[in-house]
Amino acid sequence: MISKTKLRELVAYKQQKRCDEEDVFVVEGVKLVEEALKEGVEALAICATHDWYASHCDTLQGRQLLELFELSESDLERLSGMRAPNQVWMLTRRISCHYPDSAPLTLVLDRIQDPGNMGTIIRIADWFGIRHLVCSHDTVSCYNPKVVQATMGGIFRTCVEYTDIVAWLKSCGMPVYGAMLDGKNVYETKLETPAALVIGNESKGISETVASCLTNRILIPNYGGTCESLNAAVATGILCAEFCRIDN
Repeated sequence: MISKTKLRELVAYKQQKRCDEEDVFVVEGVKLVEEALKEGVEALAICATHDWYASHCDTLQGRQLLELFELSESDLERLSGMRAPNQVWMLTRRISCHYPDSAPLTLVLDRIQDPGNMGTIIRIADWFGIRHLVCSHDTVSCYNPKVVQATMGGIFRTCVEYTDIVAWLKSCGMPVYGAMLDGKNVYETKLETPAALVIGNESKGISETVASCLTNRILIPNYGGTCESLNAAVATGILCAEFCRIDN
C-alpha cells in the first residue's frame, strides 16, 4: 500500500511544471499503460488497483520498475488527472528522440494550441507511419496529459521535436508543402516525397514567417462551400493520406 507522504509526492506530478523540471510525464488508463509497457518505456512508478495488478502480473514480471503501489479507488481518484480514473497511473521518463535520417514525410506543426488536436495529429502520424514531428516552440507540449490521452499510444512511437521551425525548414533540403487557403487543389497537385508538410494554427493558420519557407501551397477543396475551414487534425489526416498514397 502507499503512504500518505508518498501519495502527496506523486500527486504533485499533476502539475506540468513539476513534470517538465524532472523530464517525466504521466500515463493513465489501462490501454495507454499497456501500450507504454509494450513499447518498453522507462517506468518510474506504477499506482494501480488490486484488480489491475492481478491481471498484469505476467506483464510486470522481470521489468525494472522503481516503485509499485496498490491504491484504493479513492486514492487513485486523488492522484488522477482524469474525470473518471481508470485503474492504473504510471510515471515514466520522457522518450528519447530517435527518427530515421530520411523518411517520406515529416510533419511540421506551427503553433498548434489545442491539446486534443495535438494528440490526434500524433495519433494520425502513428497511423500513417510518420515517425518525426517538428514543432514550433509555441506548440502545445506533447506531454500535456490531454495530449498524451488523445494520442492513444502514438506518443510512444513518434519523435516530437521542438525547435525553430523556420531555421529547420530552410535547412531541411526537401520540398515544403503547407495547407493554405490560397493553395492549389491538393488532388490536382503532383506531390513529391521526401517532403515536409506544415500544419498551421487552428484559427490563424500558418504564420507569415513560416509561410515564406513554403515551396508549395496546397488546399483541400471545399466541395460543400459552406464551412470556413477544416479542423487542423482533420486536415492533417486528409493530407497525410494523399502523401502516403503516392509513396506506396
